[in-house]
Amino acid sequence: MEGNKIRVGITHGDINGVGYEVILKAFSDSLMFDLCTPVIYGSPKVAAYHCKAMDIQTNFSIVNSPSDIQDGRLNIINCSEEELKVELTKPTVEAGKAALSALERALHDYSEGVFDVLVTAPINKHTIQSDVFHFPGHTEYIEERVGEGNKALMILLKGDFRMALVTGHIPVGEITSHLTKELIMQKLEIFHQSLKKDFGIDNPRIAVFSLNPHAGDNGLIGSEEATIIKPAIEEMVKRHVQCFGPYPADGFMGAGNYRYFDGILAMYHDQGLAPFKALAMDEGVNFTAGLPIVRTSPAHGTAYDIAGKGIASEDSFRQAIYTALDVFRNRRREAEISARPLRKQYYEKRDDSDKLKLDAVDEE
Repeated sequence: MEGNKIRVGITHGDINGVGYEVILKAFSDSLMFDLCTPVIYGSPKVAAYHCKAMDIQTNFSIVNSPSDIQDGRLNIINCSEEELKVELTKPTVEAGKAALSALERALHDYSEGVFDVLVTAPINKHTIQSDVFHFPGHTEYIEERVGEGNKALMILLKGDFRMALVTGHIPVGEITSHLTKELIMQKLEIFHQSLKKDFGIDNPRIAVFSLNPHAGDNGLIGSEEATIIKPAIEEMVKRHVQCFGPYPADGFMGAGNYRYFDGILAMYHDQGLAPFKALAMDEGVNFTAGLPIVRTSPAHGTAYDIAGKGIASEDSFRQAIYTALDVFRNRRREAEISARPLRKQYYEKRDDSDKLKLDAVDEE
């Protein structure tokens, strides 16, 4: 889509939650259209219902095919042939089906090059389950559908505060059985590459959390630090990845040491997300690193408790759009630099003078 604004595909998520509210509020600011061209995958009728229910003054255009998408407008592609019943604050099977239909259509269109980046509104992980969607969340489903064999890494971020997870949506009782040296090394490599290519950090510093309290206390409270985490860190250091630890999560966060690192790798979901959301919930962003697709989402969920009240903040959703645009531009810049690398240079000493030479390029 060279020459056009970056196109942002947006899935409407759970229609009974705050998804449409934060989407519509974000694009009630006309300045957003100077940054991107939004394409909502959802339902025009449901969007109109939310506009009316909460008196949101946001206009949109119904799009029947990708060729109808317009810059300067909020475009909506209808992803459901059936009439959808909105039941605000309630988890329903119908809402789950509508969320999945939008996500499937969006990923199909992404594969066809219709849009550049994807921003997903929150889903209900229970109601969306089906024969097609049997995953614990967006991340795993997107990895399988458009990951092209790459492994994903969940990163929660706000500004320079970035929290990534070794294990994601799995029960706490299964964490230790999933945790291996190889998995930690894999996540560290993805994190390292993402910080460089997606965020433009030349030599990123990554802090690694321990699994057990007090980092195992020299084996008194667990052995995973000595047998799994430290060996993974040492191996990655040999591969020129700047990673440090393992640090006890409580002392590390309590002392504010997260300010001195470009990223933090937590061992499991709540270990990383609890402190992150305590510090950055309102404007936090969930970014899926490691995949060809640029995908972000707000850091909050469906928020049924405030759905339909008109009080949901769109800040996190807006930041998700900003992050997706920034990552897309950084990746494009990295690709351009890699496509035209500088020719190698060397000095040749002859007589008493040094002469700068360029490697010869073979002409075919």
